[in-house]
Amino acid sequence: MTQDIFYMSATAMAYAIREGQLSARDVMQAHLGRIEQVNPKVNAIVTLHAEQALAAAAAADEAQAQGKPLGPLHGLPVAHKDLLPTRGMRTTYGSKVHEHNVPKYSALIVERQQQAGAISIGKTNTPEFGAGSQTFNAVFGATRNPYDLSKTCGGSSGGSAVALATGMVALADGTDMGGSLRCPANFCNIVGLRPSVGRVPQVPALDGWDTLSVSGPMARSVEDLALYLSVIAGPDARDPLAIAEDGARFRASLKQDMKGARIAFAPTMGGLPVDKRVVAAIEVQRRVFEDLGCVVEDAWPDMRDAHDIFMTLRAYAFESGLGAVMDQHPGVLKDTVVWNIEEGRKLSASKLARASKLRTALFKRMHEFMQRFDFLVLPVNQVPPFPIDQPYVTEIDGVTMESYIDWMRSCYLITATGHPALSVPCAFTEDGLPVGLQIVGRHQGEMALLRMGYAFEQATGVGLRRPADI
Repeated sequence: MTQDIFYMSATAMAYAIREGQLSARDVMQAHLGRIEQVNPKVNAIVTLHAEQALAAAAAADEAQAQGKPLGPLHGLPVAHKDLLPTRGMRTTYGSKVHEHNVPKYSALIVERQQQAGAISIGKTNTPEFGAGSQTFNAVFGATRNPYDLSKTCGGSSGGSAVALATGMVALADGTDMGGSLRCPANFCNIVGLRPSVGRVPQVPALDGWDTLSVSGPMARSVEDLALYLSVIAGPDARDPLAIAEDGARFRASLKQDMKGARIAFAPTMGGLPVDKRVVAAIEVQRRVFEDLGCVVEDAWPDMRDAHDIFMTLRAYAFESGLGAVMDQHPGVLKDTVVWNIEEGRKLSASKLARASKLRTALFKRMHEFMQRFDFLVLPVNQVPPFPIDQPYVTEIDGVTMESYIDWMRSCYLITATGHPALSVPCAFTEDGLPVGLQIVGRHQGEMALLRMGYAFEQATGVGLRRPADI
């Protein structure tokens, strides 16, 4: 086992396997060794199928030896967020309710990875039912930030982010309602993409018309993330919102001259409370975009009503998806999940209708804003990683937060607009904590967004910094 293998880029790793420079067995053994070394300290992978993964790696090598067609992720170790059903692999949703659940089917996003040759090694930790941007639950406990074990890794795709940051997997998936692909990527110095609704079809889904929650990719680089997206994206007739574009388009070159690209730059997002360390880290990035030839202007879209829209539709989603679970298992769900469900039960038809109309107006304003600009740049999180024993942030810069997710407005306001957003590493605080940059693209504009993220990443190199040995 060498660091040369487990910290290789997924793109380079896949190439080395195809060219016979590495075997799938070599790769799997290196990653399983890394898991044995690191996972007890960070608690990122909560269910591990080591024997099955080794057997799958042997089968992958045999298939290659026989000259069978190889998928773009052939032989790569991947892990799946514990919210995503995975056939034959315990999937708990981070809840005591499903502590021993072993599904007989897999989510489409899992199937597509396996069909592309990836090898599923296990499940990654998440807060109960993905509620909150701090990864802890009553089944497995908390997942720690590899850059400072006393801090949170964020959430709710926190286990996936930490597994990637520490070299335990080549790629890892996640989900995002209010920031769950972006927040932990930001806190762990990796890359996370909240794709457009329908870019990665949601199959199965309790609510096929849900436009808040999406599934998506996480990786250690934008290039790896684009490769990953090319596999999990693409239409599926079972999802009424699926985008009818082949995911393979994301394997096109990411290199593009960004001269003339128009950037709306918003380090404080129109006056939201933001930790001074985050503001300072983001402000420095203005020069990076200018050096790339971009035209940078201080600007922020009209986000009025976005908070109320998101909180209303989130409450509806929790009641719709988990109301019956709460009734069947009284006293089991954590208090914040119960609060979300109860808020959903307070909703009236008129309030839902109002939220829908306001969201339509918000999208119109955002669309018009994004005709003036190619990208919107803002913080991912309003704070750096906070203590592991703190469930959520209660105050920022003297401003008291209204709820357990209020400190995540920087992410969930963007969710409400329906636009894709990329979290990419940009800096570290003086005490060594990662800070990410959020780049928002035009509606369904993932290809342009990835190219901008790639150009920024190549210019800074911040994402190459790995955690110290832990």
